[in-house]
Parts: sequence; structure tokens; C-alpha cells
Amino acid sequence: MTWKERERTFYIGAPLAIVPALAFLPAVMFLVVVPKVDHAGIIASLLLPPLTAAGGFGLWKLALGAVQKPFTILNALSVGCLLVVLVIAGYTGLFLALITSKM
Repeated sequence: MTWKERERTFYIGAPLAIVPALAFLPAVMFLVVVPKVDHAGIIASLLLPPLTAAGGFGLWKLALGAVQKPFTILNALSVGCLLVVLVIAGYTGLFLALITSKM
């Protein structure tokens, strides 16, 4: 990959991985676990699949950018974004597990 392609991969992958990861927990909480809106099930069925697809595509782009040779700052930034998504996924899973065990 050229430098421009690696840059584009990072700039596309980072927001597509982090933003859906941050939006997933509130969407599940307010639309699935404790519905606060009329027609929450329909909204959730329309909102959650694009969130997961965008997150998966962003993770794929970040992983692609993290393993390219030679190792540059873009590799380090991609790995850093992957670690941020890992932390977000960890607290999301822990929170949802705690909520379902209380119900």
C-alpha cells in the first residue's frame, strides 16, 4: 500500500469503528433493554444492523492498516484505535452483562 492508501484506510476506518462502538450501548439500552420511545423495537431493528455493519467495516479497515509493512506512525495509530475499540467493547459487554443479571 502507498502512504496515501494507508492514510485513507486509517481516516475511514477510525471513525467507522469508534462512533458505532460508542453508539451501540445507548441504542441497546434505550431501544431494547428499557424501551423509552414508542415503536422502539422497529427503531432498534432499523438502527442496530447498520451500526454493526459500519463498526465491522471500520474494524476491518483499521486491522488492514495496522499490519502493513513498513511500520510507520499510521500503524501505531491504527493499533491505538483498535485498543480504544477494545476498551469500549469491554465496558459495553460488562455493562450489558450486569444489566441482564439484575433483571
